[in-house]
Amino acid sequence: MASTPLPPASAPTSGNTQVSIDLGDRSYDILIGGGLLVADTFAGLPKSSKALIVTNTTVGPLYTAKLRAALVPHHKTVLDVELPDGEQYKDWPALNQIFTRLLEEAADRKTVLYALGGGVVGDMTGFAAACYMRGVPFVQVPTTLLAQVDSSVGGKTAINHPAGKNMIGAFYQPQRVICDLDTLDTLPQRELLAGLAEVIKYGPIADAEFLSWLEANMDKLLARDRASLMHAVKRSCEIKAWVVGQDEKESGLRAILNYGHTFGHAIEAGMGYGAWLHGEAVGCGMVMATDLSARLGLIDKATAQRIRTLIERTGLPVKGPDLGPDRYIELMQVDKKAEGGEIKFVVVGPLGQATTRSAPDALVRDVIAAHTR
Repeated sequence: MASTPLPPASAPTSGNTQVSIDLGDRSYDILIGGGLLVADTFAGLPKSSKALIVTNTTVGPLYTAKLRAALVPHHKTVLDVELPDGEQYKDWPALNQIFTRLLEEAADRKTVLYALGGGVVGDMTGFAAACYMRGVPFVQVPTTLLAQVDSSVGGKTAINHPAGKNMIGAFYQPQRVICDLDTLDTLPQRELLAGLAEVIKYGPIADAEFLSWLEANMDKLLARDRASLMHAVKRSCEIKAWVVGQDEKESGLRAILNYGHTFGHAIEAGMGYGAWLHGEAVGCGMVMATDLSARLGLIDKATAQRIRTLIERTGLPVKGPDLGPDRYIELMQVDKKAEGGEIKFVVVGPLGQATTRSAPDALVRDVIAAHTR
């Protein structure tokens, strides 16, 4: 997994900023800051007569009117559709609500879709945009920390299947990502903690200095200090943009972004989508993946404990549900990284670097037994 060097972290800033993701003719900017739901933010995007805001029943009442006012100067008609809120609705029926609205309004191939919400809304809007008339433009307007630092960036779009998470989807890049930190003011604390799991993952897999910064600033992040959130979102986006710019379709390096996700997706599917938030499952999954890394001799126990301690400080669960090792393994064999039924895990070692590899079945079972209730 050879790669170009990770760009150095920029100094923390209190003003609005941006990160660019380099994908040739599919390149785009990630705008980060406060007060971004205004008309100027959306200048220079594809022109169309109609636009559709896709949101959910929780976020819609808070921000649809504000986003519509920002879009009116750029589109003659701004429509919206509200989906049910929750991971359990990341499915075909909810996706079809988007298609039905587009068809009812005779939307054409220039219609722009705006994803206003968290990761579920962003994933489904992107997938709908990839499919409708074989591809229409879309813009990500993420309103959760998890979506701002991870799911809105990189063009992964999907819905879930009862047998596996995110197994039906497409790679389809947005035109722009708008991370308005003001939207985090209305984010429930549980959702904030879930987002911090995806922030934390970038340290062990790519940037040991960022991990140290997170340890020093976690209390500020938990208190929603704006400058700290700005730096955390920007650095997370810088790292993800660096990875995706080298491996857009996850043929190699990009797989490291799934640190903790193989175990985490098994928890989500095994418990039923929505019982655990995605970030909660990933946080617990990172504890398991870190322990596996130590048992494979890639990091020492002190490093593994350091990562676990940081995850515990956020209030995220560090013990998974007792589904039984057989059920965990059954679910992980459906993971997208699995090859020929062999499970591939993202493991850390040394700190700040990661790779994917298989592991002996007995070792995996020991990890599951050690970290489930």
